[in-house]
Amino acid sequence: MILVLPVDLDDDLGRKTGVRTPVVGRDAVEEAAVKLATADPEDSDVNVLFQAINAYDDLLADPTVDEEVAVAAVTGVDEGDVKANRAVGEEIDTVLAALSTGEEVRAIVITDGAQDESVLPVIRSRVPLDGVRRVVVRQAQDLESIYYTMKQVLDDPETRGTILIPLGVLLLVYPFSVIAGMLDLPGAVVVGGLSTLLGLYSLWRGLGLEETVDGIAERVRSGLYAGRVTIVTYLVAIALLVIGGVQGYEALAAARDAAGSAGLSPTQSAAAFVHAAVQWAAAAGITSSLGQVTDEYLAERFRWRYLNAPFYVVAIAVVLYGLSGYFLPRLPALGVEPLSLTRLAFALTAGTLLGVLSTLTFAVVESRFPRGDADPEAV
Repeated sequence: MILVLPVDLDDDLGRKTGVRTPVVGRDAVEEAAVKLATADPEDSDVNVLFQAINAYDDLLADPTVDEEVAVAAVTGVDEGDVKANRAVGEEIDTVLAALSTGEEVRAIVITDGAQDESVLPVIRSRVPLDGVRRVVVRQAQDLESIYYTMKQVLDDPETRGTILIPLGVLLLVYPFSVIAGMLDLPGAVVVGGLSTLLGLYSLWRGLGLEETVDGIAERVRSGLYAGRVTIVTYLVAIALLVIGGVQGYEALAAARDAAGSAGLSPTQSAAAFVHAAVQWAAAAGITSSLGQVTDEYLAERFRWRYLNAPFYVVAIAVVLYGLSGYFLPRLPALGVEPLSLTRLAFALTAGTLLGVLSTLTFAVVESRFPRGDADPEAV
């Protein structure tokens, strides 16, 4: 059997028409092509679908072809090549299962460009290929056609951002350099600044950070509408961490000044910073964990063991406070004295007991008072 397989890697067919894929059979593919042409006449995938129908009809009319011929349109997803290729592979598996033929199936793949052809290894892993046809739309090669093509490319938001922004930054180098010369500023500063902007933009686009930022913004927005406490507690926790960092830095600077020419060892420097900052970090951890526990309770996914989190934070803070205090430098001018070995042992014991007792306590409570309405997958 020969399978004519038009491929739409970014799922323009599904997104623009709502047609469920895979689409199997000539009539179904023709109907899908008409719907896509009606929704977006300029989409190149329209030509792919009609080319597939044309190839199917030619094979049926060819007297030298003495085997069955089928046509099926498959699509990916608009979420990157890896997910799109996986989706195409799954739809091909569905098509092959639906054909239910005892013959060996060979495919003729129809695409509209190199991007869709990146899925060929996925297709080849499932069915042998008889050929690949790339659909190229013929256009008049005059000035009006070139102008229209450029206009269509620049009207696309993604293409516009990819091409025009770097070009605009490069074109600003010369006028900014002239302005810098008039203001007696070094031209290297202007060129360096524009180069930095272009580099940051390239990294932004290359790493796909716009999708990450959009995802974070969407989660924050949904969290605000859903009334999630963690949005507030996370902001408070970040503020507490910043305060703790400032306090630790100031304590470290004061310790270095008091030490004078003797200086501080790396261990003493770390101890001075941690000893001053750990209480703020502990407050941040307790705040964020309580917010998370509250949200889990409101979402009816609460487990008693979740209450271990703030106790663990306190236990870790006690241990770090004791260790950093033991390694503090002796600075009589600041009234700083390291903790004795006895107090260190007490801090380590207290932190350990707090963590162990909280774990045992909430494990016992959970075994005796289970929440039957909670989602077992949340454990």
